Amino acid sequence: MLTTRIYRSFIALLPALALVIIFFIPNTSRAQDPQFSQYYAAPLYLNPALAGINQKGRAGVNYRNQWPSIDANYVTYSAYVDYFFEEQYSALGLIVNRDQEGIAGFQSTNVGLQYAYQLNINYNWTFRPGVEASYYWRNVDFSSLTFGDQFDETGQVRPVSGENFSGLSSNFFDLALGGILYNGNLWFGAAMHHVLEPNQAVAGGDDPLARKFSLHGGYKIPFSKLSNRSRPNPDQKERSMTPSVNYKQQGSFKQLDLGVYFTLEPVLLGLWYRGLPIDGFNNTKNSEAFITMVGFNTGSTTIGYSFDYTISDLGIGSGGAHEISITYAFSLADPRKPSREVRELRCPVPFIF
Repeated sequence: MLTTRIYRSFIALLPALALVIIFFIPNTSRAQDPQFSQYYAAPLYLNPALAGINQKGRAGVNYRNQWPSIDANYVTYSAYVDYFFEEQYSALGLIVNRDQEGIAGFQSTNVGLQYAYQLNINYNWTFRPGVEASYYWRNVDFSSLTFGDQFDETGQVRPVSGENFSGLSSNFFDLALGGILYNGNLWFGAAMHHVLEPNQAVAGGDDPLARKFSLHGGYKIPFSKLSNRSRPNPDQKERSMTPSVNYKQQGSFKQLDLGVYFTLEPVLLGLWYRGLPIDGFNNTKNSEAFITMVGFNTGSTTIGYSFDYTISDLGIGSGGAHEISITYAFSLADPRKPSREVRELRCPVPFIF
């Protein structure tokens, strides 16, 4: 039994060790991934170790429209499904992401398969390493643009350009690693995406996609502790506040999300600051947005809406950013079958139900 436990512990720690080793390898590329303000409502996008962390299954969708009032807007879609297999202490996840970038017509789609293993360190603490294998399709679509040869001497616009942009695409395989350590109130997580730094150039040449690092965590504070009440509320609905942080770095780009969730079931509220007031891109001030969120939890379904109020030089005239998330929790287990002790460990991460 002891040998089996040591073996399971070693296997579980392998992805985490690889994450720590590769975390400190330098990179110089400046590409940036899409982001979600409701990062815990997009758990598989944030960290593959979060697959199946609710001890059952989930299906969810995320939509983000950033800077809708200008041509250089970004629209991002994400959909995922995951499930925890209790007997195997393992979870599988599938995620599909699509990103469309403004007037240039750049489009990126990727499909990722995730695996997470759950290791119960003791009755209170749980560690979950995770890995993702994904495949990307990227291309540039200039069909919405008008070129010089489409104009004649009268100013008329011909419907077809003589410019040839065929072959502006790239496909590549990629990996991501992650891990999360948590108990009933506290969690720490780390993730690294684009481990392989694949070549993302759509017109030839070499354009490596920079590794993206993320450090995130938080602490759930029940209101019963704040008010010195020894007994929980009689209807068992959660009443808590959860300060959380998410730091991201990709190439020269650095960013910090810092804020708090308020859970007043069935209502969820959130308020964050995004930016780095001291050290941002090229060592300059980088305050990007204030973010507000409101959500509603029915028990199995959680719906959230957030708005980014832009405070950077771009200004609120850009339209800020609108984001919608929907998460549905389900279970395929027989309700008559006794559950393992692992299900007693309630994860404190917001939006994980």
